[in-house]
Amino acid sequence: MIQHSHQTAPTQFVDAVGIQFAYRRFGKSGGVPLVFNMHFTGTMDHWDPAVTDGFARNREVILFNNAGISSSSGAVPSSIEEMAADAAAFVRALGLTKVDVLGFSLGGLIAQMLAIAEPKLVRRLVLVGTGPRSGEGMATLTPKAQEIFGASYEEPDNLWLRVHFTPSERSQAAGRAFLKRFRLRSDGRDPEVSEEVAPAQLEALEKWGAPRENPYEYLKKLTQPTLIVNGGGDVIIYTVNSFILQQNIPNAQLILYPDANHGSQYQYPELFVRHVSMFLEEQRRGT
Repeated sequence: MIQHSHQTAPTQFVDAVGIQFAYRRFGKSGGVPLVFNMHFTGTMDHWDPAVTDGFARNREVILFNNAGISSSSGAVPSSIEEMAADAAAFVRALGLTKVDVLGFSLGGLIAQMLAIAEPKLVRRLVLVGTGPRSGEGMATLTPKAQEIFGASYEEPDNLWLRVHFTPSERSQAAGRAFLKRFRLRSDGRDPEVSEEVAPAQLEALEKWGAPRENPYEYLKKLTQPTLIVNGGGDVIIYTVNSFILQQNIPNAQLILYPDANHGSQYQYPELFVRHVSMFLEEQRRGT
């Protein structure tokens, strides 16, 4: 494979289930690819190059826009389960039979259902800043999330300083560094999502977060080794939900980063890449 990077990897397209999925592949070929699933209203260009290029040094990275997102065709489904089915169709359309899956926030919900529905396809799972069905404060956007997303910003990108980082001077400095990396790719950049995306994703989130009996029982079906990562002070999907995931997924471990909010992986990109790489490269029980 030609060694592209986050900045230079061309956007490609593949057709499956009536959808033209936009994606980018780069990094070291061979081995099990790592497929990234993005957060609420995010595109391929919302990933941090320090994270994606960090992984790409030793493995193949695949970024994609799910149905109805940015440069992908179709409509955004109104349930997480349908989003996961589309993600599985995308992976299979690439001819892949085994992948590792990383899901961030909304993408973490999709990753859970993808791993449950496709246990032979998904080898290992990384869940970042996310939570279980009927999790704490997940029936709607948290009050802080509603305030953050409802506010106006002189610089639109500054929204992410509040979504992903804490108010501390150290965290905000890391956030400003993230925003510089965030805009490094200028050629072939994804368009922002359409106005139809947020309402559909919010509907799916509300269905996911709605109260139900024995809400965490489904997590026992997640048999893959799982790494859960979050910041110690996540106000978007409360940090306690990461602990709930770890307590209910049979083979799960948990890492919490200090003075970090929803985007802890962007505050500690080198450490995050190191921790996740160690987890993905484990050979316990032949996985």
